[in-house]
Amino acid sequence: MKRNLKHKSLLLLVLLLTAALLLAACGEVSSQTGTEADSAAQSAANNSTQSAANNSAQSGADSNPVSVGGDDEQSGWSDLSGQGSGSASGSATVSGSGSTSEVFAEAFSERDLSGAYDDAVYTITLTGDGASSDSDQVSVSGSTVTVSGAGTYLVSGSLSDGSIVVEATKEDKVQLVLSGVSISSSDFAAIYVKQADKVFITLAEGTENSLSNGGSYVQQDENEVDSVIFAKDDITLNGSGSLTITAASGSGVVGKDEVTVTGGSYLITADQNGIRAKDSLAIADGSFTITAGSDGLHAENGDDESLGNLYIAGGSFNIQVKDDGIHANTLLQIDGGSIQISAAEGLEATYIQINGGEISISASDDGVNAAQKSSVYTPTFEMNDGSLTIVMGGGDTDAVDSNGNIVVNGGTINITAQSSFDCDGSAQYNGGTIIVNGQQIDSIPNQFMGGGMGGFGGMGGMGGNGAGNGTGNGGFGGGGFGGGGGRR
Repeated sequence: MKRNLKHKSLLLLVLLLTAALLLAACGEVSSQTGTEADSAAQSAANNSTQSAANNSAQSGADSNPVSVGGDDEQSGWSDLSGQGSGSASGSATVSGSGSTSEVFAEAFSERDLSGAYDDAVYTITLTGDGASSDSDQVSVSGSTVTVSGAGTYLVSGSLSDGSIVVEATKEDKVQLVLSGVSISSSDFAAIYVKQADKVFITLAEGTENSLSNGGSYVQQDENEVDSVIFAKDDITLNGSGSLTITAASGSGVVGKDEVTVTGGSYLITADQNGIRAKDSLAIADGSFTITAGSDGLHAENGDDESLGNLYIAGGSFNIQVKDDGIHANTLLQIDGGSIQISAAEGLEATYIQINGGEISISASDDGVNAAQKSSVYTPTFEMNDGSLTIVMGGGDTDAVDSNGNIVVNGGTINITAQSSFDCDGSAQYNGGTIIVNGQQIDSIPNQFMGGGMGGFGGMGGMGGNGAGNGTGNGGFGGGGFGGGGGRR
């Protein structure tokens, strides 16, 4: 009898232990499910914030794409501080009021856009190995011409191995009107803006101009000059003439502040970048043919992550480069223009917003890459209007790749590629037309997604491998919580 009671007690104990184990297992699954629900709720909240931001951005983008400031003021467009506070882990946080367009609200001053110059101007005549001028604000030392005061200077003639240097006060605005100018410099910049408030380089109507560097740069002061046109302060290129820039070494145009282009025809061949700006690069119009060993258009500020922005309102572009066609560390906004790019990557920035224009990209890496270059924005590709055609090379390439989100609200995207879309965040298709390999689709096929949890089997085995179609395989030991990711 005692033996039977003992057996019954052991049996009861085993049953109680088994029940406890089952309850613990259920609790773990419930906890996981709750965590997933919290994640889904957070994702939905982020998507809602992103959608609201996108709607506001679209509303702002419907206005005139060429944003005009005052007579020569560009306040409020190049400084992003306070505009956005997002990071890779947050929602898109396009700006404080939800519109990237506000960043470029006053991108161009009236003087930037006009390209006009006064009849009463000073003259600078280049004479091969020297120059002459009717202004006491111009000095000539050998083949170096120095402009030291504000005013408009009509420049003509040629320098076989020399430079024009602008060294005025921080309050001076200087306009150089190139009227049939040819300047080559074997070891320095052809035009060097050392100091001024702002310098306008205007291409006179009906004239052809050329600037070149011979392949090296011998530094003359503390500034590291490395381009045919080099500016320490704001610079604007405008007018309706043509300019050929040849940089056997370095870049075509470099601005250490803001670079603005509103007109003219440019043929740029550069060892490094075609046009590079530090704070911002804004283009209203013009014709650009750029061949470069690095990037075509580039904006990057290593000191302030809110800067390094690039804006295109219009113009025609034929860009053939070895790295990025158009690169901005922070915000890249395209409102118009005809853009043809052949490059390793077509467009790259933290936040890429397309509101118009016709863009055609042939790429060997990523056609469009929204990558975390700046902490101001969550990496995002946003398409609101216009057309985007992408043809990708073979291999491990993506037509549209975002380390954050993809949002398509309108426009037409036509992709020929093995991998069309790849994003680490959310992919929203709210409107527009998407064609992939000749077939119109009604959703964004995210290549990163797939895998997920495998089947919930018995208690023997954790883990498992996720298949690309999201089915997943059970783990070892007969079941498991299986599931891994698919292809990224």
